[in-house]
Amino acid sequence: MFEFGIGILGFLVILFLSAAIRILREYERGVVFMLGRFWKIKGPGLILLIPVVQQMVRVDMRTIVLDVPTQDVISRDNVSVKVNAVVYMRVVDPQRAIIQVENFLNATSQLAQTTLRAVLGKHELDEMLAERERLNLDIQQVLDIQTDAWGIKVSNVEIKHVDIDESMVRAIARQAEAERERRAKVIHAEGELQASEKLLQAAQMLAQQPEAMQLRYMQTLAHIAGDKTSTIVFPLPVDLAAALNRGFSQPDTTMRNNAA
Repeated sequence: MFEFGIGILGFLVILFLSAAIRILREYERGVVFMLGRFWKIKGPGLILLIPVVQQMVRVDMRTIVLDVPTQDVISRDNVSVKVNAVVYMRVVDPQRAIIQVENFLNATSQLAQTTLRAVLGKHELDEMLAERERLNLDIQQVLDIQTDAWGIKVSNVEIKHVDIDESMVRAIARQAEAERERRAKVIHAEGELQASEKLLQAAQMLAQQPEAMQLRYMQTLAHIAGDKTSTIVFPLPVDLAAALNRGFSQPDTTMRNNAA
């Protein structure tokens, strides 16, 4: 009988120790309640609790990667897109994370979904595609402010995919092609303008030095002579043509004067 009593006592001691001893890892904290009221934060390491009187809730302090499901977003220019994102968050205050909200993971996930739709709905499609870094920062700041009361720190938000309807993809492709054609025409027009300015400068310089025009003619003849062609166009200077014209007109005038 005595041995049976010792056995029962030993069993109760083991049961008590198993209920009283807790071991928390380095990244874990324990929110301890005494008779239903918050007592203190414990951990990491070996934790001793009073069975029945004290209860503990484990809280993981590591960064949590929260996947935001795909959301249907209407942009400011009335384009329907499907957007999903990922949120990086961690618990910085275990007491508020357990006491202030029932399930901080579910609450943060729902808040991230509504914030994603609200923030992206204020921007046009081009901004969603070209300015993701700014949009990520805007969403992160809004989430961080709203989850601060829960003891949650949102460190980063990344938009993963922006899916567009196939009809919109074709429209965007046509718009991009039109934009490339516009830029090509502008570049061509700017090249023509620069070429005309250079030609004007060259004409002004040649007008100041007529001898330079003669040298240019000689260079042109040398270039033509080097080509394998059967026709050679000989450029005649305008001033030389005017001098010959005056020379031919003077004898006619002299003959008319003599006849008179």
